[in-house]
Amino acid sequence: MFNRIGVIGAGAMGRGIAQLFASSGQQVLLFDTRAEAIEDALAFNRNLLQRQLAKGKLSEAEFEATCARMQPAAALTDLKDCDLVIEAIVEILEVKQKLFADLEAIVSEGCLLATNTSSLSVTRIAAGCSRPERVAGFHFFNPVPLMKIVEVVRGSRTDERYIKGLVELAEKAGHFPAITPDTPGFLVNHAGRAFGTEALRMLSEGVATVQQIDRILRDGPGFRMGPFELFDLTGLDVSHAVMESVYEQFYHDPRYTPSFIAGQRVAAGLLGRKTGQGFYRYEDGQKIEQPEPAVGSVLLSRPYWLQSDDEALRNQVAQVLANAGATLETGEQPSAEAICLITPLGEDCTAALTRLGLPAERTLALDSFANWDKRRTLMRQPAADADVVAQARQALGADGVPVEVINDSPGFVIQRLIASVVNLGCEIAQKGIATPDTLDRAIQLALGYPKGPLGFGEHYGKQAVLTVLNNMQAVYGEPRYRPSPWLRRRVQLDLPLTTPDFQE
Repeated sequence: MFNRIGVIGAGAMGRGIAQLFASSGQQVLLFDTRAEAIEDALAFNRNLLQRQLAKGKLSEAEFEATCARMQPAAALTDLKDCDLVIEAIVEILEVKQKLFADLEAIVSEGCLLATNTSSLSVTRIAAGCSRPERVAGFHFFNPVPLMKIVEVVRGSRTDERYIKGLVELAEKAGHFPAITPDTPGFLVNHAGRAFGTEALRMLSEGVATVQQIDRILRDGPGFRMGPFELFDLTGLDVSHAVMESVYEQFYHDPRYTPSFIAGQRVAAGLLGRKTGQGFYRYEDGQKIEQPEPAVGSVLLSRPYWLQSDDEALRNQVAQVLANAGATLETGEQPSAEAICLITPLGEDCTAALTRLGLPAERTLALDSFANWDKRRTLMRQPAADADVVAQARQALGADGVPVEVINDSPGFVIQRLIASVVNLGCEIAQKGIATPDTLDRAIQLALGYPKGPLGFGEHYGKQAVLTVLNNMQAVYGEPRYRPSPWLRRRVQLDLPLTTPDFQE
């Protein structure tokens, strides 16, 4: 359907799109208002292809043919014979609308106009066109040739045959086409809101440091980068703008509330790698790693008592305490000397110990969502004795696994972030924005999550996730953590989170 493609905008996205389709056999014309930008982009792409040639990933003939399929367009009118024109220009609605209006006077009636917008409404962009049915979203991720996913966005009036054509084109280029309606953030930027906004919320509450949150989320759920490392990589100005945009477009739904921390840091120019300082410092683009703080040695003088029905966790705790020379009590109630370890879901340590009637000065919480073999999380509360905290930290790390000590928080770090990710994914499925399978696959491909939102829910247990959300909502008393009906119904019916609403 699309053999001759025009790409407008020769920045990182535009040149990547040009390379992708030239490599999959399409003729591509690249236009930019600055001629030197076109030259730079084509030279950049040729250099990348030369590296593939040197590595044996391309033959000489394939290299020459691919380069020949990427040509400069000196003027917008050079795109008149294209079957598809993709714009990858500045994210300003009026600018995109004017460009598409200009293109309608140039291209044929059958030419599809596609926008690579990441945050603007496709329907609003199309509203300025005389034929809005031939406008669609085609949102790629940077770097385009390596990120094997593209969102195919159906505007309110987009003709279905164009959606099918974009799906076929994406698949031919080796990309997964995630079909989504025109909703704020589409699929990926929508589902990704929980990761960064919840991390910023924890930071604003003093739950843990930037470094602790990143370490816990890398070693626990297995994210390749912690949220603050990711902010620094993408640029906080970019991330904060998306957070604000999605929040406004969803009419201030508390789930999407941005953080004042991000706004202040953007104003200060602390944007991340590109400015040399964000949540971390950078030299020559490399993060300056700070060593984890050393932990002093203390005398272990107390036994331990664990509130948990999880036999596997009890065995793990007992084993590491034995390595430390400490004992785990087996009675239903702790002795007068015991350090009490509780395992709340979605409650803070204070609420849980009060409910259980335990002594505050010697009660701490242990995160049952943590990856026991990589990093453990111990949560203290304001009344905890400092020596009790020090002893528990040393004893629980006796086998060499690091132990993070964080401040009191409903849901620790892992529970509240994972529950937020799962819950938002369930809401996306509930709203019909994407099928369960498309949702999980798209998030893994685009955001690099080790599991999709629904996959995380099954991994940690959908009932446990629902409990975390219910308890967090009760502690905070706000709708930010209200459980999705999709999640609640599948827990009540004991169905997988991927179960559709109706099965024919």
